[in-house]
Amino acid sequence: MPRKAKELSALAVSKLKTDGRHAVGGVDGLHLRVSGGSRAWVLRIAVGSRVGSDGRATVHRRDVGLGSYPEVSLAEARDRGRELRKQVRDGEDPVLKRQAAKVQSAVEAAKARTFEDCAVAYIEANRAGWKNEKHVQQWENTLATYVYPKFGHLPVASVDTGMVLEVLQQPAGTAGENLWLAKTETASRLRGRIESILDWASFRGYRQGDNPARWKGHLEHELPARNKVQKVEHHAALPYAEMAAFMAELRTKEGVSARALEFAILTAARSGEVRGAKWSEIDLQARIWTLPAERMKAGKEHRVPLANEVIALLKCAFH
Repeated sequence: MPRKAKELSALAVSKLKTDGRHAVGGVDGLHLRVSGGSRAWVLRIAVGSRVGSDGRATVHRRDVGLGSYPEVSLAEARDRGRELRKQVRDGEDPVLKRQAAKVQSAVEAAKARTFEDCAVAYIEANRAGWKNEKHVQQWENTLATYVYPKFGHLPVASVDTGMVLEVLQQPAGTAGENLWLAKTETASRLRGRIESILDWASFRGYRQGDNPARWKGHLEHELPARNKVQKVEHHAALPYAEMAAFMAELRTKEGVSARALEFAILTAARSGEVRGAKWSEIDLQARIWTLPAERMKAGKEHRVPLANEVIALLKCAFH
């Protein structure tokens, strides 16, 4: 039987300065570990046994930290040590018990993550891959307007089909229609955004089970397909025969907006490409407008030849 350590007083413990482990007595296996300027309590315990390759059983020893000294006093360390030894006598492994408690704590913390928490994290994680800040703002604005008031504050793990439908079918418009019927395009994009956030939350372990915002085989049973309810408003095209007269009248108008429209017509460019055009993209000498990939919908650089009328427009109106 191993010799019991001498039971040190609180004063004697305070004088222990030499690096190493110092048995303090009072509880078997209780030590003060000194390393440089730090001192901490350690309890060595024996839990069960392991059978080696030679068939002999060996005791499995563990070191359990009880806190730093003097934040944890000698008396407190002995009380904690006695409690842990009681757990061992009752057949428990204090180290495994602590690990399980940490895992459970992490699980509970994950369950507490709200939908809004996850939405913010998802947007931040994907921000760099999106084309421009306007796209980010669209995500943030639609979620803040339609989703957060409904379940943004609730745990993401609790979001179910009923909650998603409550968002998509909330009142909208002046004819008593719901959001899905009155603003179908917005609602459809919103559904996709909710689905993406919930998928991300599942990936991060914050929720389990099927995605309640998925369309195929799920919401399609409740909501009419977008192409059946979406209100499409087509703008009348200008007859080709009237184009010359329109351009002549347009050139009588003053202001940047008129010149931008004229530039868009002559280059057949999208309005967003025209609004974002920079002088650094335009080579008057080579008569080429080069739009960088990050400004193009297809994500590829696009070169636009500039006709004489465009060159004249740029030189007269904008240069």
